[in-house]
Amino acid sequence: MKRYLLLALLPLLVNAEPIETISTTTQTVTTNGEMTTTVKQPPPSAISPQISTGSGDLCTVGVAGAVQTQILGISAGTTFTEENCVRLKNSKALYDMGMKVAAVSLLCTDKQIFNAMMMAGTPCPYNGLIGEQAKIGWDNHEEKPYEKPKEEITATEAAGLGGLGILSFLFLL
Repeated sequence: MKRYLLLALLPLLVNAEPIETISTTTQTVTTNGEMTTTVKQPPPSAISPQISTGSGDLCTVGVAGAVQTQILGISAGTTFTEENCVRLKNSKALYDMGMKVAAVSLLCTDKQIFNAMMMAGTPCPYNGLIGEQAKIGWDNHEEKPYEKPKEEITATEAAGLGGLGILSFLFLL
């Protein structure tokens, strides 16, 4: 019986009107506050080039440096030749070829070695002469032994380098 009653009521449920709901809502959202953003990143870096001589048998010295600011980074490098090292290598090469007097003469172009040889009683060779004859030759010699000329910077060059240094410093600020 319940079954028949449900079947009889079914057409009434199907024809029922839908329920409508009308709603009006107004919302206002106000937010006051501060927002801070922090970006964490590594600082910029200027990396100077590595200057390698390859083997220890070279007479060069590498120098490199770098400067970094928040905006600009500069790096540079260069090599310098060490003159005493070159003198020693050339002297050894002459000695190895059997040219012992030439090897000692080359070393004597250094003022300290020249003075040390004279004080030791074994003067540097003089025009192919050695020993006491070389000492007499050096005593009668009018010129001083070879001295490397000193390089001097003129006032104009010094002013130019100073101005360039000041400009570089101001540029980095």
